[in-house]
Amino acid sequence: MKDVILALIAGLIVGIVFKFMKLPLPAPPVFSAVVGVFGVYFGGVIASWVVKFFQ
Repeated sequence: MKDVILALIAGLIVGIVFKFMKLPLPAPPVFSAVVGVFGVYFGGVIASWVVKFFQ
């Protein structure tokens, strides 16, 4: 949980800095893109579970 909170804080700081520098945000602008990133992560987690199951 500590990692999640630190990642959230780091993301907030980066977002604030980018806005003050008037740069585009370094993140997907649409919710579906964010969901896609979660899908890639959870796909990797599921694949590792499947590999462990069949070993």
